[in-house]
Amino acid sequence: MTKAGAPIAVSMGEPAGIGPDLILTLFADRAGLDLPPLVVYGHGDFLAARARRLGLDIVLASVKSPDDAARVDGLAVIETGGEFDDTPGAVQPQSAKSVIEAIARAVADCRAGRCRALVTAPINKAALYAHGFAYPGHTEYLAALCADGGTAPRPVMMLAHEGLRVVPLTIHEPLASVAGLVTEALIVQTVRIVAMDLRQRFGIAAPKIGVAGLNPHAGENATIGSEERDIIAPAIAALKGEGIEVSGPYPADTLFFPPHWRQYDCVVAMYHDQALIPVKTLAFDAGVNVTLGLPIIRTSPDHGTAFDLAGTGRASGKSLLAAIRLADVLSART
Repeated sequence: MTKAGAPIAVSMGEPAGIGPDLILTLFADRAGLDLPPLVVYGHGDFLAARARRLGLDIVLASVKSPDDAARVDGLAVIETGGEFDDTPGAVQPQSAKSVIEAIARAVADCRAGRCRALVTAPINKAALYAHGFAYPGHTEYLAALCADGGTAPRPVMMLAHEGLRVVPLTIHEPLASVAGLVTEALIVQTVRIVAMDLRQRFGIAAPKIGVAGLNPHAGENATIGSEERDIIAPAIAALKGEGIEVSGPYPADTLFFPPHWRQYDCVVAMYHDQALIPVKTLAFDAGVNVTLGLPIIRTSPDHGTAFDLAGTGRASGKSLLAAIRLADVLSART
């Protein structure tokens, strides 16, 4: 059970990127943003150096536990150690241990109820691989941390901006491989997770889910591909049989016309760009990545490390702010 007044955990992310900049800048502007209580997992001396580089006059307070965050005058930081400098845009291999530890400790504190949600700043996977990081990405590591020694939960990525919520069925896969990865079982499992989290986390009692087709014109009666007829439609029928309000498959080029997608609480797309293009068109710097299917609430900004903007003060904090606010809303419901 989450403790009353528990803060939101924020992992610092890649030190050479813009994650630290955005965290520090949002905290400096907190009076006008009405931020919930936060605790940052990262390297205190590094964060102080980055704050000086950005010209931010803020107090960083080292704490041992999230329980102490509300008792300090400044930005609470749980130290993850390491020896690395403030070098915007230049990755230092020795920082990887601190980045990984920040995520692990933040997840542990969320699972123990000491924090009520996790917001993750962007990481640089290549730097972590060199340190022995054995996961395809950030999300898979989070799932492994939630496994409790058993099978890891299956995480589902949702991109959200205001009323638009989109889930890609397949994510970082070559387009040539997508058709072979779209299976009835994967669709059924994914939609079940989406429906459950829409009910439990988003507070939508009877969520409506639309499903996009894979092929142009959703296969046009199997004349432009048969996946809709042979795989997607049977999955939808099975889900309807379970009482889930789901429909499709619809042509993706018309499904994302606003009067159409607004009929649904979430749209499940078949592949990465099919899902992300509409979100990034509407909210390039304000979309939020939400991980469904985990026992903790996790959100993150929908952008990368942006090395070219690190340390300049020019990076937009809209997506991180939206991620914090959504984590705040979702955690208030659980």
